[in-house]
Amino acid sequence: MTEHAATAPALSYELYPPRNEQAKSTIVDVIAELEASAPDYVSVTYNGTPERRRASVELIGHLIEHTRLRPLAHLTCVGETRESLDRLVNHLVALGVRGVLALRGDKPEGDDPSSHGELPFARYLVELIRDVENRRSASLAAGRLAIGVAAYPKRHPESPSFRHDIEVLLAKERAGANFAITQIYFDRTDYANLVRQARAAGVTIPIVPGIMPVNNERRLLRLCELSGLAPDEELRSRLAGASTDAERHRIGVGHAAELAQAAFDDGAPGLHLYTFNDARSPLDVVDALQLTGAGTADAREGAEYGDANALQAAARLAHA
Repeated sequence: MTEHAATAPALSYELYPPRNEQAKSTIVDVIAELEASAPDYVSVTYNGTPERRRASVELIGHLIEHTRLRPLAHLTCVGETRESLDRLVNHLVALGVRGVLALRGDKPEGDDPSSHGELPFARYLVELIRDVENRRSASLAAGRLAIGVAAYPKRHPESPSFRHDIEVLLAKERAGANFAITQIYFDRTDYANLVRQARAAGVTIPIVPGIMPVNNERRLLRLCELSGLAPDEELRSRLAGASTDAERHRIGVGHAAELAQAAFDDGAPGLHLYTFNDARSPLDVVDALQLTGAGTADAREGAEYGDANALQAAARLAHA
């Protein structure tokens, strides 16, 4: 089994909106450091309170106005109406967003069905985004929005089976998704197994491994709690046994680089690094892999061609 990447591997990072004024100052520095590695795009998370959601849109605006980075806007449909989602997608497009990561989002505590919103699953959000795209075809110069979705190397906690997860991924592709980014995983065989079974089921979109360099035991346990995964006991033991922060950092970076290299060996079309708004560990992984993205470089090389490069950027994102 091999993924067939037509171009050099894509590189991307995930950021989350700052929670306070101090975090706002810090994230500007983080963005500058990440930008130097020329990522193809940077995703921005979107969830929580209305204030947090406004912070997401503000961060996306900062990326568009003050950097060369291409934002991939997370969008969740849980608890939302069709009207509110339609309005938000239109707003993101007007800002200059050309890529959206369409997610269901976490169900509210208590699991009250009345709070789930009008779109129960991510595939319906993909359809809604495509509908907005069709209505805005003229303003998009007949270009397309790139739509990413989530994929799960391990069974989703709410899913009856891993096979069901694959069927859901296929449904999202049929609804109009261009690519998928995986949930975090810790076993190098998980990515290969996901892609093999997805391809056998008829999934054809690129599947990008999502990897988090974990540099302490507490963060590992927290990640597993949030994602519904069992902790990787070998990694946990190594982190717990490390005597210094520097040693824990090397362990986390090394483990992430090994996962990424294994995914590349299996033909992965790119790498998506979850950052926790900390540039050091992700950039050390990138350095270990001698990897660089094409996003910033493409923007510079295409500057002489003006806005036409925006369509090329969207096309590369769609086929990451």
